[in-house]
Amino acid sequence: MKRVIAFPAIAATLLAGCAAVPKVHPEVAQVQEQSLGLGSETPAIDAAWWSAYGDPQLDRLIGMGLAGNPTLAGALARVRAAQAQIETEHAGLLPQIGASGQLDRARIGDKLFPAPIGGSDANIGIAVANLSWDLDLFGRQRAMVRQAASSARAAALDAAAARLTISVSIAQTYVGLARANRLIAVADGFVKTRQDALGYAQSRVRNQLGTQFDIKQAETLLAQAEQARTQATQQRDTLVHALAALVGRGADFYPEIAAPTLRLDQAPVVPTVLPADLLGRRPDLLAGQARIDAAVQGRTVARDAFLPNVSISALAGLTAVGLGNFFTGGAFSYSVGPAVSLPIFQGGKLRAQYKTATADLDGAVADYDNAVVGAVREASDAITNVNSADQDLGEQTRVVQGLRDTLRLDQVRVRTGLGSQLDTIDSGFRLLQAEQQLVDMQADALNRRIQLVAALGGGFDSSKPLAAASAPEPRS
Repeated sequence: MKRVIAFPAIAATLLAGCAAVPKVHPEVAQVQEQSLGLGSETPAIDAAWWSAYGDPQLDRLIGMGLAGNPTLAGALARVRAAQAQIETEHAGLLPQIGASGQLDRARIGDKLFPAPIGGSDANIGIAVANLSWDLDLFGRQRAMVRQAASSARAAALDAAAARLTISVSIAQTYVGLARANRLIAVADGFVKTRQDALGYAQSRVRNQLGTQFDIKQAETLLAQAEQARTQATQQRDTLVHALAALVGRGADFYPEIAAPTLRLDQAPVVPTVLPADLLGRRPDLLAGQARIDAAVQGRTVARDAFLPNVSISALAGLTAVGLGNFFTGGAFSYSVGPAVSLPIFQGGKLRAQYKTATADLDGAVADYDNAVVGAVREASDAITNVNSADQDLGEQTRVVQGLRDTLRLDQVRVRTGLGSQLDTIDSGFRLLQAEQQLVDMQADALNRRIQLVAALGGGFDSSKPLAAASAPEPRS
């Protein structure tokens, strides 16, 4: 009968111990895809998108970068730490068992026990095993497990974003290396043409058809061409150093980087519209969503802190004065029963924690919304830049072709005696300058495509499982 009365009493105590949760609500709304003006297409991007550039060395360098870049190693370390945090929180759902033992030599006071125990020295042995189990009746610990799982998923997505950043950085640096090598070749053409111009000017002076001014002008133009070659060579060497660093290597790796074989004049096809699934294909945006989920669970944890906590504790052990009595039946004792802790008064601490958790949720949503708006703009700008670069490249190609035709006609005029060699040299200067600009525009067109691939999330596939994407199932 006493047990029947005890259960309603316990239930009443639990209800009485529930502190009032403050009426604080999130104030920031999450942006919706329908309001972003995304397209209706879902273009596919290959996971190894860089292979479209057709250079095996680029494939090798990106593979090395994804395996040995220190930045990625740090991101993966954070993933492992987040995975360990899931296990830590999950352990809170399981019974905790411990044991301890103690052996003391003590003087027994004669006021505590009568003789012969009182007033003597004795060995006192204590051995205790204890058990505690938080029943998590209101789900607070489970919410902490879900929070840790969401944080781990965010860390894994951050690692995916780091992989994309590294592959993009290597690809763009490699395009720069190809550009520098091509500019060296163009500069060599400048040097050759201007050496010919200097020789022609010197010949005219010897034949009293020119002046020293013509020679000085030709020498200046030759120095400019040699300077352009020196600058292009310096750019090439610097880019080799950058590639080695991106793959986690040092100066010993420089000789292993050969001249690129990718074609600057062959730009791969890329999407030209905003994809409908933009928010689901960029790992950084998905990481922001995971952080919102973690903040939601954090707010649940803060809310559940207002509720009572019920656990079961048990203790069993041996206690005896004198080692000879330690293993007798009279040395054994135990206790077992439920324990309830009630948040009656904590000086407003729980309310402050709940307000903080709500503000953290608003902050996570605001960060995500800002990232989404920035991603849409970034992708839109990238598409515009690709189209603009292609248009500029087409116009520059026509300019180069026109100058090639002009040089060919000037050469014909010289051979037929209708033109001057100076006209041919001048046309050659303008053609080589135009070809240098063409190389720059070709490299820019490739880089614009790489930027667009990055803005669309690269080849990331959100349907594939990520490390630490889910929490272990709690056992009750």
